Amino acid sequence: MELYLNATSPYARLVRIVLLEKGLMETVTLKWCDPWADDADLLKANPAGRIPALVTEEGTTLSESMLIAMYLDSLDSGTPTPPILPTNPLSDVLHLAGLGQNLMDAAFTTVIARKHHGNESDESVLGQRRARAMQRLLNQLNSELGGKPTATSIHLGDIAIAVALEYLAFRLPEIRWKEEHAQLAAWHAGVTARTSFVQTAFA
Repeated sequence: MELYLNATSPYARLVRIVLLEKGLMETVTLKWCDPWADDADLLKANPAGRIPALVTEEGTTLSESMLIAMYLDSLDSGTPTPPILPTNPLSDVLHLAGLGQNLMDAAFTTVIARKHHGNESDESVLGQRRARAMQRLLNQLNSELGGKPTATSIHLGDIAIAVALEYLAFRLPEIRWKEEHAQLAAWHAGVTARTSFVQTAFA
Protein backbone atom coordinates (compact mmCIF):
# COMPACT_ATOMS: atom_id res chain seq x y z
CA MET A 1 0.00 0.00 0.00
CA GLU A 2 0.98 3.63 -0.45
CA LEU A 3 -0.02 6.52 1.79
CA TYR A 4 0.24 10.10 0.54
CA LEU A 5 0.77 12.48 3.45
CA ASN A 6 2.74 15.33 4.97
CA ALA A 7 4.07 15.93 8.46
CA THR A 8 1.65 18.68 9.54
CA SER A 9 -1.74 17.33 8.48
CA PRO A 10 -3.85 16.20 11.45
CA TYR A 11 -5.82 13.97 9.10
CA ALA A 12 -2.70 12.21 7.87
CA ARG A 13 -1.45 11.84 11.42
CA LEU A 14 -4.67 10.12 12.44
CA VAL A 15 -4.10 7.52 9.72
CA ARG A 16 -0.45 6.99 10.72
CA ILE A 17 -1.52 6.40 14.32
CA VAL A 18 -4.08 3.83 13.19
CA LEU A 19 -1.41 2.08 11.11
CA LEU A 20 0.84 1.84 14.15
CA GLU A 21 -1.91 0.74 16.51
CA LYS A 22 -2.99 -1.97 14.05
CA GLY A 23 0.55 -3.20 13.39
CA LEU A 24 0.28 -2.32 9.69
CA MET A 25 3.07 0.23 9.26
CA GLU A 26 5.36 -2.27 7.56
CA THR A 27 2.76 -2.83 4.83
CA VAL A 28 2.71 0.82 3.74
CA THR A 29 5.10 3.00 1.76
CA LEU A 30 4.88 6.61 2.94
CA LYS A 31 4.73 9.07 0.04
CA TRP A 32 5.60 12.47 1.48
CA CYS A 33 4.24 15.32 -0.61
CA ASP A 34 3.02 18.92 -0.63
CA PRO A 35 -0.70 18.92 -1.42
CA TRP A 36 -0.58 22.67 -2.12
CA ALA A 37 1.97 22.17 -4.93
CA ASP A 38 -0.31 20.04 -7.11
CA ASP A 39 1.98 17.03 -6.68
CA ALA A 40 1.48 14.96 -9.83
CA ASP A 41 1.52 11.57 -8.10
CA LEU A 42 -0.94 12.74 -5.46
CA LEU A 43 -3.30 14.14 -8.09
CA LYS A 44 -3.15 10.85 -9.96
CA ALA A 45 -4.11 8.99 -6.80
CA ASN A 46 -6.63 11.55 -5.58
CA PRO A 47 -7.88 14.16 -8.07
CA ALA A 48 -9.04 16.33 -5.16
CA GLY A 49 -5.37 16.88 -4.29
CA ARG A 50 -6.04 16.19 -0.63
CA ILE A 51 -4.20 14.11 1.91
CA PRO A 52 -4.22 11.54 3.27
CA ALA A 53 -4.81 9.27 0.31
CA LEU A 54 -4.25 5.53 0.62
CA VAL A 55 -3.67 3.32 -2.40
CA THR A 56 -4.56 -0.25 -1.49
CA GLU A 57 -2.81 -3.40 -2.68
CA GLU A 58 -5.54 -3.73 -5.29
CA GLY A 59 -4.82 -0.24 -6.63
CA THR A 60 -7.96 1.38 -5.20
CA THR A 61 -7.50 4.84 -3.73
CA LEU A 62 -9.22 5.71 -0.48
CA SER A 63 -9.53 9.30 0.73
CA GLU A 64 -10.83 10.91 3.93
CA SER A 65 -9.04 9.91 7.11
CA MET A 66 -12.02 8.32 8.88
CA LEU A 67 -12.83 6.12 5.89
CA ILE A 68 -9.19 5.07 5.60
CA ALA A 69 -9.15 4.25 9.31
CA MET A 70 -12.24 2.07 8.93
CA TYR A 71 -10.59 0.19 6.06
CA LEU A 72 -7.36 -0.34 7.98
CA ASP A 73 -9.32 -1.69 10.93
CA SER A 74 -10.65 -4.43 8.64
CA LEU A 75 -7.18 -5.66 7.62
CA ASP A 76 -5.28 -8.52 9.23
CA SER A 77 -1.73 -7.62 10.25
CA GLY A 78 -0.94 -11.17 11.32
CA THR A 79 -0.80 -10.08 14.96
CA PRO A 80 -4.04 -9.73 16.92
CA THR A 81 -4.79 -6.11 17.83
CA PRO A 82 -7.83 -4.55 19.48
CA PRO A 83 -10.29 -3.03 17.01
CA ILE A 84 -10.27 0.75 16.74
CA LEU A 85 -13.98 0.51 15.96
CA PRO A 86 -15.28 -1.78 18.70
CA THR A 87 -18.91 -2.72 18.16
CA ASN A 88 -19.89 -2.52 21.81
CA PRO A 89 -20.90 0.24 21.96
CA LEU A 90 -20.13 1.48 18.45
CA SER A 91 -22.37 4.52 18.85
CA ASP A 92 -20.21 5.85 21.69
CA VAL A 93 -17.04 5.48 19.62
CA LEU A 94 -18.60 7.20 16.62
CA HIS A 95 -19.95 9.97 18.85
CA LEU A 96 -16.46 10.76 20.13
CA ALA A 97 -14.93 10.39 16.68
CA GLY A 98 -17.40 12.95 15.39
CA LEU A 99 -16.48 15.42 18.13
CA GLY A 100 -12.81 14.95 17.32
CA GLN A 101 -13.42 15.37 13.60
CA ASN A 102 -15.41 18.56 14.16
CA LEU A 103 -12.70 20.04 16.37
CA MET A 104 -10.04 19.06 13.84
CA ASP A 105 -12.02 20.61 10.98
CA ALA A 106 -12.60 23.91 12.81
CA ALA A 107 -8.93 24.21 13.78
CA PHE A 108 -7.61 23.22 10.34
CA THR A 109 -9.95 25.59 8.52
CA THR A 110 -8.87 28.41 10.82
CA VAL A 111 -5.22 27.75 10.03
CA ILE A 112 -5.86 27.66 6.27
CA ALA A 113 -7.96 30.82 6.39
CA ARG A 114 -5.16 32.65 8.19
CA LYS A 115 -2.61 31.34 5.68
CA HIS A 116 -4.48 32.70 2.69
CA HIS A 117 -6.39 35.68 4.10
CA GLY A 118 -4.39 36.73 7.18
CA ASN A 119 -5.39 36.80 10.82
CA GLU A 120 -8.22 39.19 10.03
CA SER A 121 -10.10 36.13 8.79
CA ASP A 122 -10.71 35.35 12.47
CA GLU A 123 -13.01 38.38 12.62
CA SER A 124 -15.18 37.24 9.73
CA VAL A 125 -18.57 35.66 10.36
CA LEU A 126 -17.15 32.23 9.55
CA GLY A 127 -14.03 32.85 11.63
CA GLN A 128 -16.06 33.78 14.70
CA ARG A 129 -18.36 30.81 14.14
CA ARG A 130 -15.34 28.46 14.07
CA ALA A 131 -13.96 30.00 17.25
CA ARG A 132 -17.26 29.53 19.10
CA ALA A 133 -17.49 25.95 17.86
CA MET A 134 -14.00 25.13 19.14
CA GLN A 135 -14.80 26.50 22.58
CA ARG A 136 -18.07 24.54 22.78
CA LEU A 137 -16.32 21.36 21.68
CA LEU A 138 -13.54 21.82 24.22
CA ASN A 139 -16.10 22.35 26.98
CA GLN A 140 -18.00 19.22 26.01
CA LEU A 141 -14.86 17.09 25.70
CA ASN A 142 -13.68 18.29 29.10
CA SER A 143 -17.05 17.29 30.53
CA GLU A 144 -17.18 13.89 28.84
CA LEU A 145 -13.53 12.82 29.14
CA GLY A 146 -12.34 14.67 32.22
CA GLY A 147 -11.39 12.21 34.92
CA LYS A 148 -11.71 9.23 32.58
CA PRO A 149 -8.90 6.71 33.26
CA THR A 150 -6.46 5.89 30.47
CA ALA A 151 -7.39 2.59 28.85
CA THR A 152 -4.88 -0.05 27.76
CA SER A 153 -6.21 0.22 24.20
CA ILE A 154 -7.69 3.15 22.28
CA HIS A 155 -10.42 3.49 19.70
CA LEU A 156 -11.02 5.82 16.78
CA GLY A 157 -12.80 8.38 18.94
CA ASP A 158 -9.83 8.65 21.30
CA ILE A 159 -7.44 8.99 18.37
CA ALA A 160 -9.45 11.69 16.60
CA ILE A 161 -9.88 13.78 19.73
CA ALA A 162 -6.26 13.48 20.85
CA VAL A 163 -4.96 14.39 17.38
CA ALA A 164 -7.29 17.39 17.19
CA LEU A 165 -6.09 18.59 20.61
CA GLU A 166 -2.46 18.12 19.56
CA TYR A 167 -3.13 20.14 16.41
CA LEU A 168 -4.62 22.97 18.47
CA ALA A 169 -1.49 23.07 20.63
CA PHE A 170 0.70 22.93 17.51
CA ARG A 171 -1.00 25.50 15.28
CA LEU A 172 -3.27 27.55 17.57
CA PRO A 173 -1.41 27.74 20.90
CA GLU A 174 -3.16 30.98 21.80
CA ILE A 175 -6.31 29.00 22.55
CA ARG A 176 -4.49 27.61 25.65
CA TRP A 177 -6.93 24.73 26.02
CA LYS A 178 -4.70 22.84 28.46
CA GLU A 179 -4.76 25.68 30.98
CA GLU A 180 -8.52 26.15 30.70
CA HIS A 181 -9.47 22.45 30.64
CA ALA A 182 -7.23 20.70 33.14
CA GLN A 183 -9.23 17.46 33.25
CA LEU A 184 -9.17 17.14 29.48
CA ALA A 185 -5.43 17.86 29.53
CA ALA A 186 -4.89 14.98 31.96
CA TRP A 187 -6.84 12.60 29.71
CA HIS A 188 -4.88 13.85 26.69
CA ALA A 189 -1.53 13.28 28.41
CA GLY A 190 -2.40 9.64 29.04
CA VAL A 191 -3.41 8.96 25.44
CA THR A 192 -0.51 10.80 23.80
CA ALA A 193 2.07 8.94 25.88
CA ARG A 194 1.42 5.96 23.60
CA THR A 195 4.19 5.04 21.16
CA SER A 196 1.92 5.69 18.16
CA PHE A 197 1.58 9.35 19.19
CA VAL A 198 5.21 9.82 20.12
CA GLN A 199 6.40 8.46 16.78
CA THR A 200 4.04 10.68 14.75
CA ALA A 201 4.51 14.00 16.56
CA PHE A 202 3.82 17.10 14.47
CA ALA A 203 6.93 18.61 12.89
